[in-house]
Order: sequence, then C-alpha cells, then structure tokens
Amino acid sequence: MAETPAGSAADLEAELRQLLAARNREDMAPTIAALLDVRDRYPDNARVRYEVGGAYDTAGEEATAAGYYEQALALGLEGDVLRRCYLQYGSTLRLLGRSEESLAVFARARQSFPGSVSLGVFEALTLHAAGKANAALAGLLVLLAENVSSEDLERYLPALHGNAAYLASLDGGAGHPA
Repeated sequence: MAETPAGSAADLEAELRQLLAARNREDMAPTIAALLDVRDRYPDNARVRYEVGGAYDTAGEEATAAGYYEQALALGLEGDVLRRCYLQYGSTLRLLGRSEESLAVFARARQSFPGSVSLGVFEALTLHAAGKANAALAGLLVLLAENVSSEDLERYLPALHGNAAYLASLDGGAGHPA
C-alpha cells in the first residue's frame, strides 16, 4: 500500500475500517464522500480506489464503480483485496451487460485464485447472463462437488463431475467446470 505524507499504511487501514464499518448501505452518499476525501489524500493507492469503487457499486452506480475497479487493478492490488476486486468488477460488468468482458475478468481471476468458491459462483451468474446456462450449471456442480462435504453426496461425486463436463460441452466448453 503506497504511503503519502497524509499518513502511514496502518493509519489508512484504520480509517478505511472505520468508514466501512459506519456505512449505511441504504444511503451510501456519506460513505462515498468520505472515501473520495481519502482518495484525494492517497491518489495512487490501489486499495482506496477499490473501496471507492465498492461504495459506488453498493449505491447502484455500476458504471462509476467499474472505472474505479479498473483504476485499482491498474495501480496493483494483491491478496484477498485483489480477489474481491476481480469478483466485484466482474459482477459489475455483468450488471452493465458486458458479459464477455466479465467472463474475461473471471477467467483471469480464476487463474490467480483457482480455489475461490465465490469467484466460481459469480462466474456462473455471468455465464448464465451470457446465455450459457449449461456452463453456469456445470460450474456450480463442480463447486458443489469440490466444496460441500456430505456423506450423502460422496458416492455421487464422479456423476457430478461427469454431468458437469457434459453440460459444459453443450455450451462449447465455456466457463471453468472441471
């Protein structure tokens, strides 16, 4: 996280935690205003750009959010914040009707975070929005098989994987089913 004369990384992290804890998801204007002030003090900070994007996203201003997510990615995020940014950016692109761009974001995200269940779920939503319902269901079947521990389901794992592969093939192998 880039530091500026405005304060240390720890100060910034504490301020962001406080702002996000106080947000009212029904009225994001005060949170957006506060985050824009933080952005002005930390203009080259990827995490701040990501949080501003998330606030606009929560407020239903997806087009503005997308721009901030793009800036955050360009400035360099890492770790779990990068995973969350990919997820939120991909989901925002889907909501904006930009499904192919969303799928490209999820493909990049899944390379960096192959075990992320949340990325897989939101990728499935984008596949569905892109008219690839079979691939969406295939991806969810694989997530279920690989992440839900159930004695009842255990004996059917090969069948789940087989069905997922078949469904994915119906949509031209789209998505990340296997």
